[in-house]
Amino acid sequence: MAQKVLIFADVGIDDTIALLYGYLNNSIDIVGIVADYGNISRENALANIEYVRSLFDSEKVKDTKVIAGAEIPMTSEIPEFVPEIHGEYGLGPITPDTAGIDLTFENFFEIVSLIEAYSDELIIVNIGRLTSLATMFLLYRETMQNIKAYYIMGGAFWVPGNVTAVSEANFHGDPVAAQLVMTYAENVTIIPLNVTEYAIATPQMVDYIDHVGQIDLVKPLLDYYYNYYKQRNPQIQGSPLHDVLTLMAVNRPDMFGFQDLPITIVQATEGTERGQSIADIRPFGDLEEETEKEIKRHRIAFNFDYQKFYQDFMATMTQMV
Repeated sequence: MAQKVLIFADVGIDDTIALLYGYLNNSIDIVGIVADYGNISRENALANIEYVRSLFDSEKVKDTKVIAGAEIPMTSEIPEFVPEIHGEYGLGPITPDTAGIDLTFENFFEIVSLIEAYSDELIIVNIGRLTSLATMFLLYRETMQNIKAYYIMGGAFWVPGNVTAVSEANFHGDPVAAQLVMTYAENVTIIPLNVTEYAIATPQMVDYIDHVGQIDLVKPLLDYYYNYYKQRNPQIQGSPLHDVLTLMAVNRPDMFGFQDLPITIVQATEGTERGQSIADIRPFGDLEEETEKEIKRHRIAFNFDYQKFYQDFMATMTQMV
């Protein structure tokens, strides 16, 4: 039976590839997508989602609920977007045709309707900033107890960040929201840069998908993405698929090596340490907290099997639509 998944995304290139992967994978049923600011503006994220959905004739895809999420972080800053990485719409060189499509609606409350419709079987996969997800805990904390599990792309534990020396983009973009989610969410799996940086789609893989698969969007997106990464790091062998790997984890925990550890997100509003993810590896934990209450731990992926990733990704992306 396919897993019911609600995705929170800022819909850049790797988010878009994750959506394509989810739509093509028979073990995943994307019942909703919450479009957030992040890589691009919320409005452009909505345009991206509508364009991707237009590529499919499937009723399952057409029935996907699209929800307008957050426009700014809980830190109240005006977000800075990264079109040099993802393109203006998160589609690399592609500008979607959105003529006649309303991209200004507000329907955030419908997240509650989805949770109620799929109570205790709904999985949330957050692959962008955590502002909208954190808002759900502020408004509907009891309702959020009905979520089966959370999978979150974020953090960098004892490895370099991709925004600062120690911070990953999703946590750095709204550290207040990230810490709120870490505090209140249960059954959380974190997929950090420790593993996602190595979930590489090489140009050869992309060319094969373009030749065999039925979605023409993959190659222009990942070629654009790879060009950016190649300029930043000439040694890189392909495009890191951060968000695809996070969605994969829903059905493929066998792909990873995990540890359950307490997590803190640094709340600084500026400086290198803003949004830094810290895992407490002390065997005794925090002695002061231990005397008052049980310490919350989250499951963190620290390694993964690239061969399993390769086989799963290629098998899914090259099937007939």
